[in-house]
Amino acid sequence: MTRVDFYVLPSDTPRNRAVLACRLAEKAYSQGNKVYIHTGSEQLSQELDELLWTFRQGSFVPHALLGDDDESETPVIVGHAEPGNHHHEVLINFAQEVPAFFGRFERVAELVDQQPEYLKLARERYTFYRERGYELQSHKLKG
Repeated sequence: MTRVDFYVLPSDTPRNRAVLACRLAEKAYSQGNKVYIHTGSEQLSQELDELLWTFRQGSFVPHALLGDDDESETPVIVGHAEPGNHHHEVLINFAQEVPAFFGRFERVAELVDQQPEYLKLARERYTFYRERGYELQSHKLKG
């Protein structure tokens, strides 16, 4: 069964959520996992694609956008639609809703910041997973 981790940021800065997505992708990649970062829009996919190159000095996270030619060979994919079957280990959910395809991943990372709208949606996602019996972990991050 899929394990779901909620990563709770202490701030309400949207950029911090995006940087957290990059950090989690980098860590999962360094552990040999294939990662799919699911966003809510093409614009967010583009922004995360760019941020993955610059979020930390000296970092290298090989990635591609969903639909790129080399997508199946790239360990980290960013997109806003359902990915192909070659990325099924870690899903980083940067979208506001639970993606319908989350259950085929071994792990799901849900990102939470302190913006009231995002907090409300994160609580709804938490309830969704809990009501269906998924193993949930919460990690309160420090600033």
